[in-house]
Formats: sequence, C-alpha cells, structure tokens
Amino acid sequence: MRETLIIRRPWIQVAAVLILVGTARPASAQGFVSPFIGYNFGGDSGCPEITNCEDKHVNWGLGFGALGGIVGFEAEVAKTSDFFGSTSNQSSDVLTFMGNFMLAPKIGPIQPYGEAGIGLIRTRVENAGEDSDENQIGWDIGGGVIAFFNRHVGLRGDIRYFHSFQLLDTSKLPNLPINETKLNFGRFAGALVLKF
Repeated sequence: MRETLIIRRPWIQVAAVLILVGTARPASAQGFVSPFIGYNFGGDSGCPEITNCEDKHVNWGLGFGALGGIVGFEAEVAKTSDFFGSTSNQSSDVLTFMGNFMLAPKIGPIQPYGEAGIGLIRTRVENAGEDSDENQIGWDIGGGVIAFFNRHVGLRGDIRYFHSFQLLDTSKLPNLPINETKLNFGRFAGALVLKF
C-alpha cells in the first residue's frame, strides 16, 4: 500500500501543477482556446527533418489558458497516431498533456511567444496482440507567433520540442525502431486562437 502511495504522489503533483498553470489568469489576461493540427519531426518520429518528409504523422489537439500583454499560461493535450509507424500487426500512439508558461509580448495585432513547461507523455504500442502502455514525465519548449484578425480571433504557427525524463522501456516490443531511449520529437502545428 505504501509503495502505491509513493508511486502515485508524483502524478498527483504533476496534475496539480498542470491544473494551476492551465487555469491561472494573470492581471488583464484573456482566456483562450486553441484547436490545432500539425505533424511530428526529428528525434524518434518518422520524419528526420521538419521539411522534405514523406512519412508525416498527424498530431492534433487542443490548448487552453490565459494570455496577457506580456505573459500567459497554457495547458494542452495532443495525440499522434502511428507515431512509431504502422504495420499489419502493430499500431502505436503518443499522448501528451503539458502545462506551459508563456512569454508573449503583444505588438499590435501580432503576438510572438516562447514557452516551456512540464507534463505527461503517454506511449501506447500494440504489437501482435500485446499492449504496452507507459506514462512518463516530460518537458517541452518552443514558440511561435499569433496573428489576430480582431480582438477575439487569430491564427498561430507553433514549433515545439518534447523530451521525456525517463528511458522508454521497449524490451517487450522488439520491433520498434528505437530501443531504451528517452523519447524526444519536435512538432510543427497551425492553430486557430479564440479569445474570450
């Protein structure tokens, strides 16, 4: 019982941080919701580079938070299917849930930003009927720019890099293209931004 509590405690702390980051509103900040779609590149993804990649794996998700004139906070959840590739007897996906601090100075209708945060990276691989799910604590860093058409609607382009703190255990799944490594990849995405 004590071992179970010790294992669960870090996840409770991470969840509490993500909730606080995602719901905190700095002074004069506006809430926002941002659905996005993009693809992964580099690291352990199927695309070695952000350009000239034929094997793009679509990444989609939703960000939400609060954005002021200089700083902001965002929580986001994203999913990628077939992250490690797809065969007739194997499927895989990666789910991320991150809480990020944003440095985002507003310059007229343009708002460039950089952000960094911490959260959960969950991998799931099904290979020949055998499932392997693994939860890891990870971090992300990135940035982009938001262009607002009016006070409430804008578009943004975003590049982020995700890294896990722990080694990914692939001992039960020998057909994966990686082995005993810290999961890392980049993501390029385009998004709609709705402020309220």
